Amino acid sequence: MAFELYDFTVVPFLRTVTQVSWVLDKGLDFCREKGIDPQEMVDTRLIGDMRPLQFQVQSVAHHSAQAIEAVQGGTFTPPPPIETQDYAGLQAMAAQARARLEAMTPGVVNALVGREVVLKIADRELPFTAEDFLLTFSLPNFYFHATTTYDILRMKGVPLQKRDFLGPLKLKA
Repeated sequence: MAFELYDFTVVPFLRTVTQVSWVLDKGLDFCREKGIDPQEMVDTRLIGDMRPLQFQVQSVAHHSAQAIEAVQGGTFTPPPPIETQDYAGLQAMAAQARARLEAMTPGVVNALVGREVVLKIADRELPFTAEDFLLTFSLPNFYFHATTTYDILRMKGVPLQKRDFLGPLKLKA
């Protein structure tokens, strides 16, 4: 069985975005149970010089669905600053990324192989092929921000386990 770009990008993006939604749901349940304002979670950082949960969830969406859409358009830029979101807004962001990923088809994504995409950061332009951009830039960034989302919630006391991040295993039938 040949693996194609869809298998290496959309499939793991979907799996992890689903788990990010799951940990966000568990975080909201925890806040309700403990009488904590969920906005406290939204603004939490692991350490002072890191971005808050809000940015982490935005980046999960940006480096998954938006990254593939950017490859289709030929240009990827960092996510723009957003107004402060409430917790429900973060949940909606993850749900929207999932819906956009679910709408992507293997044929369309696999046809992106070899296509040029330019990463624009400030005044720098870095040229990539679609597959190199997705596999060496977006996918690592995606996992970093998904992990940081989990870590912030865990640090705040949400009873998460490794399996909450990993999700169900795909076992041999």
